[in-house]
Amino acid sequence: MRIAIASDHAALSMKAELREWLVEIGHEVADLGPDSGDSVDYPDYGYKLAGVVADGTAERGIALCGSGIGISMSVNRNPQVRCALVSEPLSASLAREHNDANCLAIGARLTGIEMAKACVTAFLDTEFAGGRHQRRVDKLSNPASRDPS
Repeated sequence: MRIAIASDHAALSMKAELREWLVEIGHEVADLGPDSGDSVDYPDYGYKLAGVVADGTAERGIALCGSGIGISMSVNRNPQVRCALVSEPLSASLAREHNDANCLAIGARLTGIEMAKACVTAFLDTEFAGGRHQRRVDKLSNPASRDPS
């Protein structure tokens, strides 16, 4: 699978560990930065990640920052991207199964690396269920499909 990964400075080491692990288990990984521990603004990297997922360059995205909150907010500004902030595997699995999440956000200051790997594994291994969930997912990306009442 083609996966893009991006972080801010607070999650640099988690990003490096996850990138290395993802490559080891056979994925193609695009590291969108940053490349150093210098302070950066998470929205810049969140927007970059959302762009490559939205245009199909990457099939899935992994967004990391200290809490996961800020970067998930920036990723979700793109209407073609559905980024779920998770801290355990069940939420990661349900985000895929019910919400067709194409990005996952994790807080590096709140989640250990082994739990992060478990979340990523659940995210990558779970398929979207479709069916009744499709109508709801469509409403996230297409304003015309929303019920005005």
